[in-house]
Amino acid sequence: MRNSRGRAVPGPSRSICSVILETKLGGISRTALQRFAARAQRAAGVRGPVSVLVTGGREVRRLNHKFRGKDEPTDVLSFPAEDNGGDIAISAGIARRQGARLGHSAAEEVKVLILHGMLHLAGHDHERDSGRMARLEERLRRRLGLPVALIARNRGAGGPA
Repeated sequence: MRNSRGRAVPGPSRSICSVILETKLGGISRTALQRFAARAQRAAGVRGPVSVLVTGGREVRRLNHKFRGKDEPTDVLSFPAEDNGGDIAISAGIARRQGARLGHSAAEEVKVLILHGMLHLAGHDHERDSGRMARLEERLRRRLGLPVALIARNRGAGGPA
């Protein structure tokens, strides 16, 4: 994974899941977020190395445009790798706004987005799977003690996840 300045950022040597915080999130440390990401990685069945980048909205929008051809902001992007791992990019600003709107912290929202991204890295696709990813996300959300799942809330609002 590379940071917003294009520099490669190595993950920790003892973990197959690394978290890069390029912006501050109130109430959670990089270490706590990394521990959660490793739990979500195991729960989703992602076996390869994963890097999670929590950064500003401009960077996530740039990545969305570069890799998906969509010049618009988004909350989470997943980039699967051939080794059953990959990268996840999360917009801290969108996480803050969504968390506030839904009555939980930005840190909790980032965890919801990490889980959603991990499920995509594991090969799930909520746009094509007749609800299988949504059911799995809901089950894992409860197991991990997270607020309402991303797909469920977006489905209820009529928007894409």
